[in-house]
Amino acid sequence: MNSTDLPRLTVRSPADLIAAVPYLLGFHPADSVVVVAMSGSRIVFAARGDLPGDADPYEPGQHIAAVTARQGADSATVIGYGPAAQVTPAVDAVRDALADAGLTVLDALRVTDGRWWSYVCAQPECCPPEGTPYDPQASLLPAAAVFAGQVALPDRAALAAQVAPAGAATMREATERAERRIADLLASAPPTDLLGGRALRAAGVSALRDIRRQHRDGERPTDDGLAWLCLLLTHLPVRDHAWERTDGRDEDIAFWAEALRRVDPALTAAPGALLAFAAWRAGQGALAAVALERVLAEHPDYSLALLLDDLLRQGVPPSRLDGWPATGRPRAPRRGRRRSRRRPR
Repeated sequence: MNSTDLPRLTVRSPADLIAAVPYLLGFHPADSVVVVAMSGSRIVFAARGDLPGDADPYEPGQHIAAVTARQGADSATVIGYGPAAQVTPAVDAVRDALADAGLTVLDALRVTDGRWWSYVCAQPECCPPEGTPYDPQASLLPAAAVFAGQVALPDRAALAAQVAPAGAATMREATERAERRIADLLASAPPTDLLGGRALRAAGVSALRDIRRQHRDGERPTDDGLAWLCLLLTHLPVRDHAWERTDGRDEDIAFWAEALRRVDPALTAAPGALLAFAAWRAGQGALAAVALERVLAEHPDYSLALLLDDLLRQGVPPSRLDGWPATGRPRAPRRGRRRSRRRPR
């Protein structure tokens, strides 16, 4: 799911909307069903789901509709990407669910092999039965979106590659040195510092300040510096200190993405969750989703990742939690699934 806060783009036709979707999502969809939600004449939200198998009912339809309705939308267009046998039942299920949720379905489209079909329009002069060819480059929307700083990657795999591991053996060695450094720090903490908590927090605050300054100045963080910070982030007060200083700024996203790519897999939980939070705050829901997928694959019980995953799946707009976490953490939204996992801290 993606909350969107796009610049104003003028959509005059189904072809224009199809050209805009990759910039709403951040990548070109394939074998997908997409809902583009409107409030009046403004796009406020876009959600994407995988197409089901040939014989499967499209169960996520109700969920997508409920999430879309929570965005303050009053209408929506549904677009299915892929072969008709899979797209048609998925689009029908989502259309029905949107109507049940009280949203007006403006149009329902299928996009296959460079042509689009409308499930709503039956006029052959504008919606011929053989489909309408379209050329995204013929629309002014891609140029306007790029000018406004929007990016459309080739596919979701290209987005996932932005958070894929890129560390080397040297990072494992740096992590081992950081572990010895932590042991020395705890051994030298005074008896009044219970479990070395104050020493760990002070070291974490200092490490975060120094390495973020290096990153802002265009310096590549060293393996030792990054391993030291990410090991300190396993101490929750240090993680929360970093969280309170993370928002949707480009520099936040760039820094935590680099940390997630380079850090040892044992330490990916905090930087990955912080990247997801920064991406969600920036309205980049797809990037947040792939970051959380990696974190939860490696650390399935990490509480902050579970909480953010709930927020993302429920389609909670970032604007609803302006100032958080500095103003206190919300409770995770209730969901029908994953209740077997422990409650987020």
